[in-house]
Amino acid sequence: MKVTVKYFASIREAVGVSAEARETSAATLADLRDELIAQGGGYAETLARGKAVRVALNQLMVVESVALVEGAEVAFFPPVTGG
Repeated sequence: MKVTVKYFASIREAVGVSAEARETSAATLADLRDELIAQGGGYAETLARGKAVRVALNQLMVVESVALVEGAEVAFFPPVTGG
């Protein structure tokens, strides 16, 4: 299936793109994250298991066990702090 993946803040800096269209066989967001980690480089570094990463599906915050759907927009970003 085709999905759009967006990256924000330090994740965007590490992977070198802000968004990309991807063809994936991932059934869940966790599977998609694992596919990205397997690419190595900045993907593996910033999306690695154990790293704090937030994920949204079609602009709603969700847990990684949520199923992917054709045409979905997935966003990965680090936890945000501010003051």
